[in-house]
Amino acid sequence: MTRKLTAYAAGLMACSAFTAPAFAQDNEEQARQAPRSDNVIIVTATRRASDVQDIPIAVTAVTPAQLEQQGIANIQTLGAVAPSFNIQSSQTESQGTSIRIRGIGTTGNNIGLESAVGVFIDGVYQSRPGVALGELVDVEQVEVLRGPQGTLFGRNTTAGALVVRNRAPDLNEFSGFAQASYGNYDFMNVQGALNTPVSDSLGFRFTGAYRKRDGFLIDATGNDVNDKDRYMVRGQMLWEPSADISLRIIGDYQKSNELCCDSITMQAASQYTPAFFAAAAPNGVAMPYHSTTSGQFNAQSLDSDDLFSNGNGVVNDTRQWGISGELVWNFGDVEFTGIVAYRDFLGESVQDDFQAVQIYSVAGVTEDNLPPTFDDITTFTAEARLQGTAFNDSLDWLIGVYYADEDIVEEASLTLGPDFQAYVGQANFGNALGPLAPALLGLVAQSGAYLNTVFAGAPDPSIFATPISADNAFGYNRYEQQGESFSVFTHNILSVTDTLDLTLGLRYVDDKKDGSYNQLDSNNPACLAGLTLAGTPQATAFAALEPILGTAVAGALSTPALNGPAAFIGCFPFAAPALGVSFLPREFDLTFEDDEFIYTGQLAWEPNPDLLIYGGFTHGYKAGGFNLDSTAAASGGDPRFRSEEIDAYELGLKATLLDGRARANFSFFYNELQDFQVLEFTGTQFQTFNVDDVTAKGFEAELFAQWTPYISNSLAVTYTDANYGDDCDAQFVAAGGPNPALELCGTSLTNAPDIVGVFGMTYDGPLVSSSDWSFLANVNVRYETSRRTSTKGLTSANGVITGLVPFDVQDANMKVNARIGFTSPDESFGIELWGVNLTNEITRGITFNTPLAGDGRSAFIDDPRTYGVTVRTKF
Repeated sequence: MTRKLTAYAAGLMACSAFTAPAFAQDNEEQARQAPRSDNVIIVTATRRASDVQDIPIAVTAVTPAQLEQQGIANIQTLGAVAPSFNIQSSQTESQGTSIRIRGIGTTGNNIGLESAVGVFIDGVYQSRPGVALGELVDVEQVEVLRGPQGTLFGRNTTAGALVVRNRAPDLNEFSGFAQASYGNYDFMNVQGALNTPVSDSLGFRFTGAYRKRDGFLIDATGNDVNDKDRYMVRGQMLWEPSADISLRIIGDYQKSNELCCDSITMQAASQYTPAFFAAAAPNGVAMPYHSTTSGQFNAQSLDSDDLFSNGNGVVNDTRQWGISGELVWNFGDVEFTGIVAYRDFLGESVQDDFQAVQIYSVAGVTEDNLPPTFDDITTFTAEARLQGTAFNDSLDWLIGVYYADEDIVEEASLTLGPDFQAYVGQANFGNALGPLAPALLGLVAQSGAYLNTVFAGAPDPSIFATPISADNAFGYNRYEQQGESFSVFTHNILSVTDTLDLTLGLRYVDDKKDGSYNQLDSNNPACLAGLTLAGTPQATAFAALEPILGTAVAGALSTPALNGPAAFIGCFPFAAPALGVSFLPREFDLTFEDDEFIYTGQLAWEPNPDLLIYGGFTHGYKAGGFNLDSTAAASGGDPRFRSEEIDAYELGLKATLLDGRARANFSFFYNELQDFQVLEFTGTQFQTFNVDDVTAKGFEAELFAQWTPYISNSLAVTYTDANYGDDCDAQFVAAGGPNPALELCGTSLTNAPDIVGVFGMTYDGPLVSSSDWSFLANVNVRYETSRRTSTKGLTSANGVITGLVPFDVQDANMKVNARIGFTSPDESFGIELWGVNLTNEITRGITFNTPLAGDGRSAFIDDPRTYGVTVRTKF
């Protein structure tokens, strides 16, 4: 049953108006004789150019026409056509981008975490999803491979893979295109490409794009944030000295300068009332309760026309460049493919505390006299494959070897702001009092003199019980990781009979990583003074409150509730190993090593040319590594986390109806994951841990019909039941503290809605029956049920669940995109009007604990309604 397509380009001409699910294809002779549709989709999911319907893999192939019609400018908007695909970004794109397929993905804002969805651009692995967030321009095809793909694509594809193929130089003709768009939020986009053949064997292609848009959030300083300002250029050379040899070299440069990414306040901290701020200020003079924009400090209504952030400024600047070379050499029955690539990614950022008061900032490119916060990722990869046939083409075999070398350097300068000491000091004062805090804060607020007496005459309440201020204290941290990965693999398709294929694949992976954390510089006299305080015990400092508050309360203030956690909060950015204080950040220099066999076995049965039934099993693997954060090794913790594994079962059916004009595809999947990697931000610390048991099961349906030559519609639905197991071990349990693993037990995975559906309809034909002008009308609707947006869904204390995490669940929602356009008879000119999220559904992508804000909750939100006009030309 194994078939080879002799005309690869023929499949690329099939650009259906919607997502094209797989369908069975006749062999070449039958296809020439039968009056079938031309909707052939060529994919590289098996590392071979194949008809998507000939492979036992669930693949969503997105064509250039779909990208244009749905306004898909980058991989962040692919969910509009692929319901199993979900992507969210948080604080920075380089660290905080998470991709999920079928509910499975890696949650976390840490550069040490690798994605469960591998991203491959022109055959080259992108080591972090944030590296791949550039413009999708001049693209040949995007493939979403659903389910583990480790045998052919390697580690870190436990959920699936995203494969992007850019247009290669065309050696046959001089051609190109250009387009310009304008929309609300002062959106501007210009892009184009130029194809220039030099001879029959040598050609070049040049591509560029620029995108700019104002932000849709207003921060505490009055600036709009979450904007877009980026550009990219790409150049390619294709040399084909003979029919058997092809050499393609690609170089690109991308840059962005954006105020991103800020959040909105969903729940203001209950501890921080006007009385709190008055109590925290010297002599009872209240500090500002909210920012200069009235009402911003309180929880944001998502129904408001204006969206506010409490932040004081964020910056996310990136610069990356890369070069790759691909050599394909056909030796008759054997084809050699070699790919070598190098990429350098640099991200610089300013990260805020997400609050109107100035508690801290992670300094960056806009800060004076402080080192920048940056992430520098350099990656070198090399892959070689041999592929051929044997036994009269009944065996299609492939063997390969792969090597990757990655170096990560991150430096971050965390600086305490002028409001830190009052803000956090009073918070800890209140926490020490427990349930009496609100009343007592109100009492104390009546006279700031009490607080000044308690804190030994400090200029403001000091959590260190010293008069030394923590304002402008800073810690400058450096994280490094050097990783190497080596693998050998084979993938073989055996035609057992004319209608039955057996696929067997095996890959051996060996990973090694060296990770370290060092504090290069710090300056926090208040922290050191508090930790080394000698003489009068701290309890004496609180004795002045005894006549007023009573012995029990005054005693509570002198307990380790202040001496321990308070000092931790005040010193958390600062490593002080000489003091031997366990709760401070601890420097480390460690090694992680692991190896694993990845394997797959699949059967594909084609009882007739219009039906393919397949099923199989795959074992996948995602490498472990390091939590590259200053708090990762605090209290003696191990910053390493274990590798993640998956066992996946799948059964699928692909059918073609109505002489190829209609398709119906179904897939059923069941996944079991072991040591699922999770990163949780508690409000003061990033904790990385492994959850023993996670399952994700469900089914997918993809339907497409070409009713007339000009009218088509599609429907794609994904049902997913992705949950943490009910038997979670008790990791990271402090006395009286939360248990991160317990707080996940039995809950659904983050951003894994039960049901996602995408419906689309397109008319693409003559404007009127007698007109040569063509008219396009497209509408696309995406619906999803409710989903969790936080890492954890429950709260706990002393090993007992105490409640639900507030603002965790994003309600069900529906988003509508539409586009209409006109194209001239020679297709040299076109104009389109478009709208994205026309109903202006404001949805949350990720919800998190507001840093150092008690029970405060904040959220990163998705884009609001956008609309505009596009003018295009091609030649």
